[in-house]
Amino acid sequence: MSLRIYNTLNREKEIFTPMEAGKVSIYVCGPTVYDYSHIGHARSVIFFDVMVRYFRAMGYGVTYVRNFTDVDDKIIQKAIETDSDSASVSETFIQAFHEDMDRLHVLRPDLEPRATAHISDIIDVVESLIEKGHAYPVDGDVYFAVETFDGYGKLSGRKLEDMEAGSRIAVDERKKNPHDFALWKTAKPGEPAWESPWGPGRPGWHIECTAMSCVLLGATFDIHGGGKDLIFPHHENEIAQSEAATGQPFARYWVHNGFVNINHEKMSKSLGNFLRVRDAIRTWHPEAIRLFLLSSHYRSPIDFTDQYLDEAAQNLDKVYGLFQRVEEKGCTLPENRGSLWQTFCEAMDDDFNTAKAMGLVYDAIRSANRLLDEGSGPSVEEAAVLTADCRAVAAVLGIGNEEAPAYFAAKKEKGLSSTGLNAAEIDALVLARTEARKQKDFKKADEIRQQLTDMGVVLEDKAEGTLWRMA
Repeated sequence: MSLRIYNTLNREKEIFTPMEAGKVSIYVCGPTVYDYSHIGHARSVIFFDVMVRYFRAMGYGVTYVRNFTDVDDKIIQKAIETDSDSASVSETFIQAFHEDMDRLHVLRPDLEPRATAHISDIIDVVESLIEKGHAYPVDGDVYFAVETFDGYGKLSGRKLEDMEAGSRIAVDERKKNPHDFALWKTAKPGEPAWESPWGPGRPGWHIECTAMSCVLLGATFDIHGGGKDLIFPHHENEIAQSEAATGQPFARYWVHNGFVNINHEKMSKSLGNFLRVRDAIRTWHPEAIRLFLLSSHYRSPIDFTDQYLDEAAQNLDKVYGLFQRVEEKGCTLPENRGSLWQTFCEAMDDDFNTAKAMGLVYDAIRSANRLLDEGSGPSVEEAAVLTADCRAVAAVLGIGNEEAPAYFAAKKEKGLSSTGLNAAEIDALVLARTEARKQKDFKKADEIRQQLTDMGVVLEDKAEGTLWRMA
């Protein structure tokens, strides 16, 4: 395996060499659970899900950790707004997150730590930073002193002196430097709090990931991931506090996915284009959403539009269509991988290029269908090899989880229920068109096809007959 990963820390692609041969340790920053997950969350979660699936397909043992931030200002505010408490709010949205990601066929991480379950670990790290001169308490709060860490800014490329010159951070006279950040926050009346050497309080945002990753993966681990919005300040601060506390390098490879735009605009609640996962799933098949989110390289921005989702849905039909044709022909799929699998791995080894990988799959589907149309023994066998590879690739991409007949039956049922059409009526028209073609009455056949098209029915003429689906 010669996998190259773009490392944000060094701003270049690097050959991936794990700390321990045959094993990979991954920590990804999960959601702050105060609301339902949106399509931006889904992009990050699905990409890292594919990364983990690929490592495992390559024979690696993977320890995958993704945390929940379950105590935070936004959670506290949601609790106030809903006349609830922070624990209930976080539990509600953790369960909702699981529901959404399960429907998107995202595998659960090996470990899903919650910040509130690691308070003692967090306090230990903060005490260590104070002892080593990297942090200082003030009136029940504890701040990290950024000037004590020489490497501050190495992930984001920002220089501390430049940040100070252009700083718009609200002045807090208690801080030694305006960019010092909170490790521990003193409790306000009515807020959740835990006892600490500095009085009742709760952890800052950044410190929780340091404590949990060090406890679960060690002071140094292979890959740290998240969205590009986390590079600064979250991941920058994680590096500073972690390396200051342990004296060892933190994560060896930093991987960040790009943003999701909605109809060419940045997704934002204030713009009214905030798309929740569960709302998207009501319109599009979960696997079509996966295909769409993997259709661009993970580091690039991606634009979520109805047109692009419809195209992804059509491509998903092609995947299941091939699986169904091969199944109906009774083909036996070989266990050995063919050329498609090799080229897929080459694409994935180039910084997880799922966009290129999916293009290879669509080419293979077209080739396999042409071979099936020929109908001869060698052609069908070759189509079976391509299909076996497609299934192996689909498993890495997280699609093809349903049986093809059930997939198309559900799609027809959904289409019919939304349009009020009748399946028996459509079947009769398709049969009438088939008879017209047999009688070489192509004018009538074309008229029937147009009638079906106007009804929102798409026909696919195959060697074994005409199939139909809802547009």
